[in-house]
Amino acid sequence: MQNDRLLRAIRREPVDRTPIWFMRQAGRYLPEYRATRAQAGDFISLMSNPELATEVTLQPLRRFPLDAAILFSDILTVPDAMGLGLHFVEGEGPKFHRPLRDEAACQNLATPAISEKLDYVFKAVSLIKQELDGSVPLIGFCGSPWTLLTYMVEGGASKDYQNTKKLIYDRPELAEQVLDKLCSALIDYLCNQIEAGADTVMMFDSWGGVLSTPAYLKFSLAPMQKIISAVKAKHPNTPITLFTKGGGQWLPAIAESGCDMVGLDWQTDIHLARQQIGDQVALQGNMDPTLLYTDPSVIRDEVARILAGFGQGSGHVFNLGHGITPQVNPEHVAAMVEAVQQISPQYHR
Repeated sequence: MQNDRLLRAIRREPVDRTPIWFMRQAGRYLPEYRATRAQAGDFISLMSNPELATEVTLQPLRRFPLDAAILFSDILTVPDAMGLGLHFVEGEGPKFHRPLRDEAACQNLATPAISEKLDYVFKAVSLIKQELDGSVPLIGFCGSPWTLLTYMVEGGASKDYQNTKKLIYDRPELAEQVLDKLCSALIDYLCNQIEAGADTVMMFDSWGGVLSTPAYLKFSLAPMQKIISAVKAKHPNTPITLFTKGGGQWLPAIAESGCDMVGLDWQTDIHLARQQIGDQVALQGNMDPTLLYTDPSVIRDEVARILAGFGQGSGHVFNLGHGITPQVNPEHVAAMVEAVQQISPQYHR
């Protein structure tokens, strides 16, 4: 591979500079993405078309000298394959036609043949890998079981997760049945992505941070550990990153999950995180995405602060602390990437 900085940094091997990619790097802030999405007609048509998914995956790499590509898809492909009827409402985001609102719905949840139902994803992975031609690694991903459960029970995004929390506290055994089905599907999903060409995979636990500590450990982290263990059993050399938004208080437990790298949100101090867990795993992150709205000089100062916070040595992948937002000026992204490339070499001598 021409540029394997990302993979070496995850393994905490020496690199010449800190690698950088960022969450949602293929997205609405890019005019070329908006044009391709308009061509597709809607988001689902875009992500389920392997050729168009490949095109938008590659777009940010044509603009910026990034160290990785990430598959263009959505975390909700798996619940959709399980028969819940995914659709997107303009201005409101993802919704399900058939949410899990009663015991029968939970118990009758389908366990599909992932390799068939989500074949379009694996075709996209293969095509992207072919187009990358060894230039940079390809990141595959999935949503965490807990995060997917919240969408499946609430029927979409939620502010308080009332129905999902009621399920885990009133009927924990029923919640665990659904989580077990999700784990099985997600294990297949990640293994299929790896077999199609993904060099590393990441689990997005977007809503783990809304839980109490006991609930997080039981309903979020434990299922993720199950997935990590099963994927590692089949693909021991494929690095796995675990990202819990709002998970800073559980870093030691997350680091012991079996993952190779822990993603940090912007509310976690990277210096303290390295002191806590940096000798066990690599760290990814963690600039506040809204800083990309500021002057490039401010962006550069923040990049410098984060790099200094991690300090000397490998084991850091620069990223945002959450996904980039649609109104960001691409020139500000270029300033962030340039700052990482110019400032980070001093930490790798």
